[in-house]
Amino acid sequence: MRLKLYRAGRMAEAMAQVRAELGEDALILSTRRVADGVEITAALENHPPPKAIPPDPQHARALAYHGVATSLAATLLREPLPSSIASSLRFAPIDLAPDTQPVLFVGPPGAGKTLTVARLATRLVMSGIRPMVITADGRRAGAAEQLAAFTRILGLDLIVASQPVALSRALARRTEGAPVLIDMPGGSPFDPAQLAEIAALVGTANGRVALVLPAGLDPQEASETATAFVAAEAQYLVVTRTDISRRIGCLLAAAASGLALSEVGIGPGAADGLVPITPEWLARRLLETPHDLEPNI
Repeated sequence: MRLKLYRAGRMAEAMAQVRAELGEDALILSTRRVADGVEITAALENHPPPKAIPPDPQHARALAYHGVATSLAATLLREPLPSSIASSLRFAPIDLAPDTQPVLFVGPPGAGKTLTVARLATRLVMSGIRPMVITADGRRAGAAEQLAAFTRILGLDLIVASQPVALSRALARRTEGAPVLIDMPGGSPFDPAQLAEIAALVGTANGRVALVLPAGLDPQEASETATAFVAAEAQYLVVTRTDISRRIGCLLAAAASGLALSEVGIGPGAADGLVPITPEWLARRLLETPHDLEPNI
């Protein structure tokens, strides 16, 4: 027990000293008046640190199987997995409320950006909201046609605007209250020219940036890619193809760069193949591993 004596001109002043130094848990053992005011003897119990809970061996094997970095795995194993994931990584939905800033979906070629835009547009239409859908991908053959096939089914017009001037004109025709989804060209944040192209479109749209990455990537590669896109103003992370990838360590590696986990692709459907990601889903998916296989470490 820690004891301390406090003196002040008035009782309120002495009590303020106690609370400031020992906190609200301080015990008042005695009070008395002295010549120049009051004197308080206070104490604080010294509680032993909580006993460390040994890591669950099954959880440790699961994280190793998925290729989770050793330092991150050590952090995640300190608490029950859903709790440690929630406190170690950021989670935030992509806000598609009316009149919010446009959302631009960036990422490497073939990551699933176009299908992600189609899925989110489907979700909005099914909830009674008609989004503005724009493709800025003038680089990949057939990119506009692929997205147009989805927008026709949804009764939406697809706008093609692959240059900043065209994008600015398109956004000027935005219907009041319509969320804006922009399918960006696939690009590398390590290529200065491609990064400049992405930055120009993001600046023109004055929008928010969501990085789309497929599951199954090498975790280190995913981490470096995510970090580079964060420098290019990416805020959200959408992970695709978790239904066809056994290892998802890249998801955690990318999220550790500071991106907020937002959506995850769990199947081929346009209406139900993309769902918001939660700590509980992620913990459950990490533990659904073939534990008869030796972890690749």
